[in-house]
Amino acid sequence: MPSVREVSAVSVAWDDIGGLVDAHERFLAGARVDADVRVSVLESWKRCRSDGVQPHRLLVPYTAAPALDERLLRAADPVLKELTASLANVSMAIAFCDARAHMVQRHGGDRKLRERLDAVNFAPGFDASERAAGTNGVGTALAGRSPIYVVGREHFADCLQPFACAGSPIRDPLSGRIEAVLDLTCLREDGDPAMLRLVRQAARDIEGRLLEQATERERALLAAYRRACRETDGAPDWPRQPQHVGDGLGSAGDSLTPVDLAVLREKAEELIASPQRTLDEVALSGGRVATLLRRQVRGAAGETGVVVEARVAGGPHLRHVELAPPAESLAPLQAAVPTLIAPPAPSITPSAPPRAPVEPDGTPPVVLRAVAPPPPAPATAPPTPSEAATQPCTPPEANGDDGGMGAEGWLLLVGEPGVGRLAVLARKRLELLHDASVRIGTTLDVTRTAEELAEVTVPRFADLVVVDLPDSVLLGEEPGPLGSQSPLRRVALGSVREELHVYGIGDLVQYVPSTPQVRCLETGQSVLEPVLSEADGWIAQDPARFGRALTKGIHSLITVPLRARGTILGVVSFYRSEKPTPFEDDDLSLAQELAARAAIAIDNARRYTREHNTALALQRSLLPRGRPEQDAVEVAYRYLPAQAGVGGDWFDVIPLSGARVALVVGDVVGHGLHAAATMGRLRTAVHNFCSLDLSPDELLTHLDDLVGRLDRGEGWAVEPTYPDAGIVGATCLYAVYDPVSRRCTLTRAGHPAPAVVGPDGSVDFVDLPSGPPLGLGGTPFETVELELAEGTQLVLYTDGLIEDRIRDIDTGLDKLRAVLACPGRAPEDTCEAVLDALLPSRPSDDVALLVARTHALGPERVAEWELPSDPAVVSRAREAVTAQMSAWGLDELGYTTELVASELVTNAIRHAAGPVQLRLLRDRALICEVSDSSSTSPRLRRARTEDEGGRGLFLVAQLTERWGTRYTTDGKIIWTEQPLEQPAS
Repeated sequence: MPSVREVSAVSVAWDDIGGLVDAHERFLAGARVDADVRVSVLESWKRCRSDGVQPHRLLVPYTAAPALDERLLRAADPVLKELTASLANVSMAIAFCDARAHMVQRHGGDRKLRERLDAVNFAPGFDASERAAGTNGVGTALAGRSPIYVVGREHFADCLQPFACAGSPIRDPLSGRIEAVLDLTCLREDGDPAMLRLVRQAARDIEGRLLEQATERERALLAAYRRACRETDGAPDWPRQPQHVGDGLGSAGDSLTPVDLAVLREKAEELIASPQRTLDEVALSGGRVATLLRRQVRGAAGETGVVVEARVAGGPHLRHVELAPPAESLAPLQAAVPTLIAPPAPSITPSAPPRAPVEPDGTPPVVLRAVAPPPPAPATAPPTPSEAATQPCTPPEANGDDGGMGAEGWLLLVGEPGVGRLAVLARKRLELLHDASVRIGTTLDVTRTAEELAEVTVPRFADLVVVDLPDSVLLGEEPGPLGSQSPLRRVALGSVREELHVYGIGDLVQYVPSTPQVRCLETGQSVLEPVLSEADGWIAQDPARFGRALTKGIHSLITVPLRARGTILGVVSFYRSEKPTPFEDDDLSLAQELAARAAIAIDNARRYTREHNTALALQRSLLPRGRPEQDAVEVAYRYLPAQAGVGGDWFDVIPLSGARVALVVGDVVGHGLHAAATMGRLRTAVHNFCSLDLSPDELLTHLDDLVGRLDRGEGWAVEPTYPDAGIVGATCLYAVYDPVSRRCTLTRAGHPAPAVVGPDGSVDFVDLPSGPPLGLGGTPFETVELELAEGTQLVLYTDGLIEDRIRDIDTGLDKLRAVLACPGRAPEDTCEAVLDALLPSRPSDDVALLVARTHALGPERVAEWELPSDPAVVSRAREAVTAQMSAWGLDELGYTTELVASELVTNAIRHAAGPVQLRLLRDRALICEVSDSSSTSPRLRRARTEDEGGRGLFLVAQLTERWGTRYTTDGKIIWTEQPLEQPAS
């Protein structure tokens, strides 16, 4: 029994189960959610709603001491013990339920899991059917008659959404009837889609042990068959007039419905096609059970065939038809499909029966006649299974008795074993093609699609399947010509035994020209090698390795090109070893159909990969590259694109004047190229607005107006029919930190609130008014100002970090708070810890995370003076600047700084009112700032030769690297920057 860890190694996380953040609520409200919910889950939801299940309130019935058949328990006990042992280190419960979804046994799981399961009545005795508990691993597997994985909000009932579960029905290998359901359940955060494969394998192991009891099973069926014979001997008379299917036979409670007849016909066809099987039983409506017996018969002219007789305990007695002597009466026996028939009259005659009308599909209609049983005849024991399977019998009229079948009559299916085998094979091939259409291409991942092809076809069609693709296809590119010069990558492998395959997953394989794979790639035609031991071209690939493969049982090969839209993408090879029958021409056609369906899905995934990579390259080109030079904060950041495609999340660290820094995080709704391009527009706009030194609330107001105009298409060429022409929602958080005052001003537009982590490890989420998302307009944005101790960390993020389809925002915030509560951690370490704790391996939404640890510009690096509005103070200002430059060891900048300060102070005194403040900051650059109470901004202009003034600001611009103006609540500040040879320590 493989462990969860072993199965996970070849499993891929359940890619894309759809966006379930609000799909459940929208479904209950009557909205369409087809695009957001898996088909199997949506069908279950519909059944639950039809059955009146209430998601917020469950009434789970209890059945005292539910029991299972002894033979099933004997088959299941060793498997359950082994499965429980393999999950000993995993908090996972194993539920074993009967065919009505009543839990009989529960094993494994730690104390916490068991208590939570008991709280929701997922315990022995309780009903887990869909009608009682909604969508879950037991009830949905039973209702859908196939394995199912259900996680989180895919559960219909609210109380089950904290769990993940995988269930698989267990069938009787002889009858095909579902006998029980096996389920694995764990907490949602511990869920893994590999559980589905694990529970499916365990169910198959139980079915295999049931098959080992076949001989004992046949004896039990024969005993039931004989009991049914005794019951029908004393049954009341039935009407003699003919009854058509659907009219009913006898009383309403004993009628055979069309569904009953269809089930009987299907099981009888399988019995005809299986010479090794003689007996079977079939569950019918009304709780009745029919026992089937397969016998050989011979007509008066020597014709031979096979009949399947059915006896329904307590049901109507149905006459059977014998093989007639004329050759034309043998025609139904040689038909391509066995036909369920009945006589037009209650008597048995050796002549041919009248021809029945022909249905549109060419088969006679099904007509049943009920007859009264004749007086009891001396008891004649039915033949043993071996006798019934091997000894031909003559018609009753030929030997004067009833052939040992009893006089009550039979429901009869006439056929020929070879024809029956073909009919069953045809049905199985149709079932395989149906499963392939459903299970191949569930994701837009090239590797996963190739793995699905291997999973569908092993072991039902082949014992070993390998898929080889060039690296260009894995990267989303168009493959070039493929052949012996083109190395291929083994991307998928499915095998019934590990020792069968020669190359492993990920190996680079370069086939030699003589191999069927190269012939397949170069000609585009499939190749069938029914006897590999005689295929010298195949063995030439590696005589030693491939020779060992032959000794391990591989004997037959089909290799098919993966062709889609005229392009060959790779090759798939099907091998047989366990199955003794080599591949035939019919198998070649089936392999081509399977490969064609898989190729289309792989090509779709390849094209998606190309578009995804293009969008990702565009987005990464629009995101910041490296860290800007500034000393206000120490920053670390992460960006993770979504599984479904790139999105519109972005972040920025923008140096501002006065040694300040702006921290920005934003999120554009949607995914794909449009979202990435829109993000680039908004990021550029934020940079432009920052260059104007706007306050945070003013900046968001301008950005809100820009988004509104873009949504309306103003100033932008937008195709009206393009579905994503507008931005349709964006959020933003903008913060400005001043290292001199250690104050941080924040504002946001519909964005999650940032976290502040103190130097002592305390965590607070800023109580910052949310504001509407960008583009709505009409509402002013509010700001909050904080004073931060040096070493405080500001954590800005997008909603993909704390919220997804299986986790609400409050839970995400609680986990984020717990992770951030660690003092003294570097920003890089904080990023790693947050992503490890909060993000899955394949996030459903893109995530931007920005962590900034604050620094302070100490008083030893700041000098400021308050100056009266008097021209006489200009000289005093020059002296103070010169002295400060000398104290800082910057004498080489003394003259230039003295001249700049003199010009700025003079302009402030001349053109503004009130006191003037002069400030010098020694950061990465030498910053000189002069503030006054005027809101008038100076303009740089070139002075003419006859002008007596106007050259001061021109000189300032020539002597400094940068200069500018920023406005305050009390006036304005004119600032300049001069580069320093060495950055301040």
